[in-house]
Amino acid sequence: MLNPKYSLSKVPEVTLLFWVMKVAATTFGETGGDWISMTLNFGYLVSTCFFAALFAVALSAQLMSKDYKPALYWSVIVATSTAGTTLSDYMNRTLGLGYLWGALILSAILATGFIVWRQSAGQVSFSKISSRRSEIFFWFSVLVSNTLGTALGDFMADDSGLGFLGGWLLVTTILVLLVLLKYFTSVPRALLFWLAFILTRPFGATFGDLLTKTKEQGGFNLGTGYSSFVLLGVLLVALLVEQKNKNLKSAV
Repeated sequence: MLNPKYSLSKVPEVTLLFWVMKVAATTFGETGGDWISMTLNFGYLVSTCFFAALFAVALSAQLMSKDYKPALYWSVIVATSTAGTTLSDYMNRTLGLGYLWGALILSAILATGFIVWRQSAGQVSFSKISSRRSEIFFWFSVLVSNTLGTALGDFMADDSGLGFLGGWLLVTTILVLLVLLKYFTSVPRALLFWLAFILTRPFGATFGDLLTKTKEQGGFNLGTGYSSFVLLGVLLVALLVEQKNKNLKSAV
């Protein structure tokens, strides 16, 4: 039963604009996380603690809100992306787990979270948040999926031999396939959503690396700082459009 304290509008409608914002946010998470941890040389552990604190603050505000506030919701998404980037790098590089093992461990954590969520709430949803418990499970899944996506993206770009461009093209192809499955099959929409949600993170990770890495490394050498500000600008413009759409719907 729906908890009257929770509104279905606490989450945005999943449209093309949603995915544009998700890609911009996760790509910004890659470049922004690398900018703090690598370019500014704060290191993975300190950067993870910093972004985790930002995530905790943003999430607390989101949990206390009574309806969908675009700026707040997407602030949490960005926080999970940046925290996921540095956390994944800390696990896989500093702790020496490696991208493959890091991805496998995070996949197991995410799958366990989904199982517990389903047993607890009766369903794993992306469009209906009917209780505080479901909302916490939702954001836990977002954080883990963004961290997992970083590991997958780094694995494809570095260990698989595909490189940044090859990894990005592979993820893009899979995402196109998921779109086709949505429109031409009866595959559960929740499954397709979470697969796409996870894969937009390695899409952002590989695309972010493609933008920022040197030409010798196979990138465009735009730099983490410049790329981060450009991506943030794209996200802010999309956020203004989202807020305008929300205002128009509220006025109807």
